Amino acid sequence: MVLPALVLILVFSYFPMYGVIIAFQDYNVFKGYGDSPWVGFKHFIDFFQSPELPMVMRNTLVISFLKLAIGFPAPIILAILLNEVRNMFFKRIVQTVSYLPYFLSWVIVANFAIAMLSTDNGSINMLLESMRLTDEPIPFMSIPDYFWTILVTTNVWKEIGFGSIVYLAAISSIDPSLYESAAIDGASRFRMTYLITLPCILPVVMIFSILAIGNLLNAGFEDLLLLGVNPALQDVSDVIDTYVYRMGIRLNRYSFATAVGLFKAVVSVVLLTTANYLARKTGNSLW
Repeated sequence: MVLPALVLILVFSYFPMYGVIIAFQDYNVFKGYGDSPWVGFKHFIDFFQSPELPMVMRNTLVISFLKLAIGFPAPIILAILLNEVRNMFFKRIVQTVSYLPYFLSWVIVANFAIAMLSTDNGSINMLLESMRLTDEPIPFMSIPDYFWTILVTTNVWKEIGFGSIVYLAAISSIDPSLYESAAIDGASRFRMTYLITLPCILPVVMIFSILAIGNLLNAGFEDLLLLGVNPALQDVSDVIDTYVYRMGIRLNRYSFATAVGLFKAVVSVVLLTTANYLARKTGNSLW
């Protein structure tokens, strides 16, 4: 049963890794891997000396940290809150409504967000004007100061419901006798959450935190590409993934783009290994 998944990973994840060799070449599509001239670390040096490097790394780290700081605890909080709901009908409604955005493509979500924030009959601007908080529509999608807030809020809205499924499953596996004993001792629901629920789901939280730290340089791609389509937002929306796309696909600098992608992959492996080593000290690790 596992064999098809292993074949899929080998074909689409491991076999293509041979292509990273072009990061050390001036790759020419007509000459191929074998005849393209070898240049060593030239493209890595060009990336580290690029004037765009500070901007790209700043955007990548800031957006990643914002998504981690806000998006990571959000499904945990939602799962805990849903666990406390006793009205099953209301609970199922909330679960369904929160899960649905996850199954929408980023094309739909981005266009939905852009339509809501539009200056032309956008619901947010109409609400602000009706409340007399602004005299004229605000071009949210053209002002860099608003972009990170819009991006992180959209990501949380899309991911929070599906992420809470795992934590709800972990909470449901907790022995009910623990809560019963705590209730007999006079513990409040908040105290039960703090002393029972959180410690019991800590292993799951640690595993997801390790993966999140390993993906720290994965600030996103589809969401940034679609929400940051306005050229005025490039200074705050250009991250490593969109930078690789721009250099490799648009400008045909295949070797340079591969070098940048390889740099990101190596840093991600180092972060993942370090996070796993530190987590092992607490008795929770991936390997």
